[in-house]
Amino acid sequence: MAFIDLSKNEIQAKIVYYGPGRGGKTTNLLHIHESLSRQVCGKMVTIDTKGDRTLFFDFLPLSIGKVLNMTIRIQLYTVPGQVMYNTTRKLVLRGVDGVVFVADSLRVQKAKNVESLQNLGQNLVDEGLVLPQVPVVLQYNKRDLLKSNIPLLSVEELQNDLNQELDVPWFEASALSGEGVYETLREISKRTIKSVIQKVGGDLAARS
Repeated sequence: MAFIDLSKNEIQAKIVYYGPGRGGKTTNLLHIHESLSRQVCGKMVTIDTKGDRTLFFDFLPLSIGKVLNMTIRIQLYTVPGQVMYNTTRKLVLRGVDGVVFVADSLRVQKAKNVESLQNLGQNLVDEGLVLPQVPVVLQYNKRDLLKSNIPLLSVEELQNDLNQELDVPWFEASALSGEGVYETLREISKRTIKSVIQKVGGDLAARS
């Protein structure tokens, strides 16, 4: 749930990048963080685990301006993809306002994508939420490998596996090159802020 900081006249919204291990969540955030101006972007915090990392930073999206006469600050998080770190995933999801699910286009990751999406749904339920209540955008990562001989899932297969029930916006991407990264971020930011405004509007009215 978005946090209202009246001392700073600021609304803090939390977006979590979720998905299977090695799918590109960390690469997405690294690309975004390196591209943003230091004037609007906070320091990146990294928690290392064995073979995986949890990252966090926040930024002020200048193009949005003020909403409800308050500044919006967006916090971006990744979760560790490996199953053994599910407790950490749950902690990171606490208070989430929007989710980017980063699917791995490698054919060998087909089952891991489905498993991770199901895990996301279950962890949200444990937090008192269900997927349809949370803004979600899908990113089909590693599409740059279409030029290689590595077997990839088609967009149709990814849609069938992950987006039949959700029916949410999706983007092809290469987090390594940056293709599709900002398109994904823009869409989830827009959907998350719209949802946050609906939720916090009443709270602000009650406090005024």
